[in-house]
Amino acid sequence: MRATSSFAAAAAILAASVSAATPAYLGFNSGSTLPDRSAKFKKDFVQEFTTAQNLKNAPGKFDAVRLYTNIQAYSETSEPIEAFDAAIDTNTKILLGVWASGVPNIDAELKALENGLKKFGSKLTDLVIGISIGSEDLYRDSATGIKNKAGLGAGPDKLVKFINDFKTKFANTPLASIPVGHVDTWDAWVNGTNKAVVDAVDFVGVDEYPYYENGKGNNIENSGQLFDRAYNAVKAAIGDKELWMTETGWPYVGETWDLAVPSVKNAQYFWQEVGCRKLFNKVPTFWYTLRDSNPDNTMKFAITKNLNTEPMFDLTCPTTFKTPEAAESSGSEKPPSSTGTNAPAPTGGADSPTGTGAGTGTGSSTSPTPTGGASFKTFSYAAAALSAAAYLAALL
Repeated sequence: MRATSSFAAAAAILAASVSAATPAYLGFNSGSTLPDRSAKFKKDFVQEFTTAQNLKNAPGKFDAVRLYTNIQAYSETSEPIEAFDAAIDTNTKILLGVWASGVPNIDAELKALENGLKKFGSKLTDLVIGISIGSEDLYRDSATGIKNKAGLGAGPDKLVKFINDFKTKFANTPLASIPVGHVDTWDAWVNGTNKAVVDAVDFVGVDEYPYYENGKGNNIENSGQLFDRAYNAVKAAIGDKELWMTETGWPYVGETWDLAVPSVKNAQYFWQEVGCRKLFNKVPTFWYTLRDSNPDNTMKFAITKNLNTEPMFDLTCPTTFKTPEAAESSGSEKPPSSTGTNAPAPTGGADSPTGTGAGTGTGSSTSPTPTGGASFKTFSYAAAALSAAAYLAALL
């Protein structure tokens, strides 16, 4: 009887946690400028959001967007970014971004958001699904980021202060009930010196690019396994905090990075083996990217050509996958090393709040056949969850 009631209690707890979970939003990242560094205006954002919601063969409706800043590009008076107005017109959900690197405070960001609330009221707040205070600031502030000349960052103490500043500023507004998080590279989250940020946020935004994982067999065939190892390392480090996948993708053109080869075929493989298998309709996901906007990055990640709703490759998710699933480590295995000394600054608007960039290519209806490479043993979070459920039942 005790065993029966224990399992029932465990099931109830697990069911409650699932029902309370954040919806698995589907979206893309969007910066504030175009590839020629000119400002984006409402019409530009409307075009992006409309394309995202109408992509052929997409595994769901991509009706969310992650922004890097609240400030309209080149504004000197904290004008709210015109993405707000575009989101209202297209019913696009928004993960707000507050730029936090290289600044003594976030007053201008908060003022722009405040101006947006005054202008749009509930039409805007009803679309806000989360707020990210900062983007890859911990990475840029790390020894690796400094070595890679990634730009000015912010340490954990500064970020925690900014998070608290935001919560204080909007404590008596509808945004008070919206989850507040921070976005950073996966290895920043597994670094214990950043635990204060983990403790301060409601969700952890993760930027993860197996393409840049030098020295780990980062050919496309291993991309899913490298992704899983990093993903599970972050899950282990953040405890019960929610994980949102805020940037990931594979370039269709650019330089070969160790064993990682950019191509349309490999971008499709990554979409299938990481996006379809691990992320889409499972966790909040913001793919990098719909349209490239960073002219300084020679690697291009866009899945569309000129925002055409016919993507460069077929977005259909397969029913079977090539990435092997293995039992998760018991904890004795050392987690994978960080993106390390060989990795560049990740691509998703890491150097400034101007963000993302331009795609070319044609659609493909066939599954890609990537180049060969080494094989890695991987973890399985599903197996870990099952073990956790059994453990919880035993305790009860």
